[in-house]
Amino acid sequence: MSIITAGEQTATLYTRDKAVMRKLDTLVADYPDTYKLTGQDEVSKTYSFPKSHVSYRKPRTVSTEQRERARQMMIANNRAKKD
Repeated sequence: MSIITAGEQTATLYTRDKAVMRKLDTLVADYPDTYKLTGQDEVSKTYSFPKSHVSYRKPRTVSTEQRERARQMMIANNRAKKD
């Protein structure tokens, strides 16, 4: 869950997702002036960072043909690795 307040320049993100926590922990370590760990407990963490770092995008749509081409590429790549 993310909280973005209109009057503030900071976004607050609360998560229990371990993958999200790993990514944000890396950002906190690499950019301590920008990303901050503001709270945590046994299962969750809360982070804050500038609202300008939040983006909204349309969901990506992949056609059946694109999906099949990607599948065939992965099959070829996996075969090449085994050889």
